[in-house]
Amino acid sequence: MKNSLCLQACLLICLVCTNRSKVFTTIVDLEDLLETEALLIDTLDDYIKAHEKKLDFLKRYSKIYKNHYNEVSKNDQLYLENPVNAYIFFKRLMIDWEKVENLVANNHELEWWPRIKNIREIKKFPTNKDLNGAIVALTHLQDTYRLDTSSLARGKLNGVKYSSELSAADCFDLGIHFYKIADYYHTQLWMREADARLEREANETVNRSDILEYWAFSTYKQGDVSLALDVTNKLLEIQPTHHRALGNKLQYEYMLQKEGEKDDVEIETEMESDSYNGEIYTQLCRGEISLSMEKASKLKCFYLSGNNHFLKIAPFKVEEAHHKPDIIIFHDVLANSEIATIKRMALPKFKPAVFKNSNTSELEILPYRICKVAWLQDEEHKHISDVSQRVSDMTGLTMSTAEKLQVVSYGIGGHYEPHYDFSKSYFTDDDRTATVLFYMSDVKQGGATVFPNVQVSVWPKKGSAALWYNLHPSGDGDNMTLHGACPVLYGSKWISTKWIHYRGQEFLRPCTLEKSSEEFY
Repeated sequence: MKNSLCLQACLLICLVCTNRSKVFTTIVDLEDLLETEALLIDTLDDYIKAHEKKLDFLKRYSKIYKNHYNEVSKNDQLYLENPVNAYIFFKRLMIDWEKVENLVANNHELEWWPRIKNIREIKKFPTNKDLNGAIVALTHLQDTYRLDTSSLARGKLNGVKYSSELSAADCFDLGIHFYKIADYYHTQLWMREADARLEREANETVNRSDILEYWAFSTYKQGDVSLALDVTNKLLEIQPTHHRALGNKLQYEYMLQKEGEKDDVEIETEMESDSYNGEIYTQLCRGEISLSMEKASKLKCFYLSGNNHFLKIAPFKVEEAHHKPDIIIFHDVLANSEIATIKRMALPKFKPAVFKNSNTSELEILPYRICKVAWLQDEEHKHISDVSQRVSDMTGLTMSTAEKLQVVSYGIGGHYEPHYDFSKSYFTDDDRTATVLFYMSDVKQGGATVFPNVQVSVWPKKGSAALWYNLHPSGDGDNMTLHGACPVLYGSKWISTKWIHYRGQEFLRPCTLEKSSEEFY
């Protein structure tokens, strides 16, 4: 019995010792596991912080998008007629939304990502061509109307605020566009504005070092080495080890030491190489040139009735804009109902304007005329035939050989550089002897039809029309009829044009042996 108890006691002692050993080992393991858990917690915190940062970014963009969308929804046509708004809109859909999509691109388990992919597949999105077109239009407006870069970034056009403001990132992206096409003049303008706007932003939308790098180099390419060095030094204050900036600094200092600053002769020579009275064209677009008192005093307004029975009851209201060549304005010759019909019928037929390249004889879409074109026949609607008859009443010429009615809607910054409506190479009896240009909308700013060689501007007025003869009665082209359409600074411009051919007018406008301007009245 005693032996049995002793045996049991020994077994119990061994069991206790064994269990104590297991508890000791487990505690050590637990300490290791605690370190594991701490690492997991830190990793989870990092994950949460990263996602919170991502969510904060998405919330900020969502707020911006909602504000923009609400602003557009108030009056979408009024909003999109503004070139600054149009650029922001295209950029948002092209670039900003892509950033948002990239943030969640790896989270394919979320329902949101497939929905976005589906939207991209079935809905219309702007292309790079659309975005570049908006930038080109904005630039052409800036140059033609001499718009201050800072005011333009604030959404002001000629002192009137129409649109949202550009962010520093918006200005930077504009600068990058011009840098890629080696337009260093506009690059330095927009990089300088990007830097100025960045200082006022609560949340940085772009790195200042990137702005300064492009600003410095584009300024150097413009010939201002001193300013390029100053901007480069600012860059090196932020990034002292910036490799390219260090190399450029040495180059700029060497140039200033050995050669002195470049003078402006080279730049001025480039600017003066413009042709076809380019400066007069832009001055006319800005309304800076008007007729002399001597010429203006000979112009008059009158009612035109002639021998037409209808015109005796409802004569035309006529205003003379210029003599030799005669440029005549007819007021209130297009009714609102007729304008509505023409627009409605043109919309489904619109195509980009196509012109024949004089060098290759190929048809191509030229970038300098941002518009869409449609052609309407008299037989398509009574309003169209009524307009043709009205042109015949205005000119006394036959419409039997005239062209179809051309309808044009100018896009953002839409314009047409100075040109002739007659053929400069050779004469045919199908040449355009006269042009009647109907204005189908008012334009808030810009959009004038200008004649650089006689320094006349005709401003769009809904329902009015401008008439001029491209050919002398002899059939020779009148070089004084060079004309162009100024960029639409703000608003929408619709026109329709009737071109009257030389053929068929033999007895209505007899040919003469001498070059002479047609006296309309």
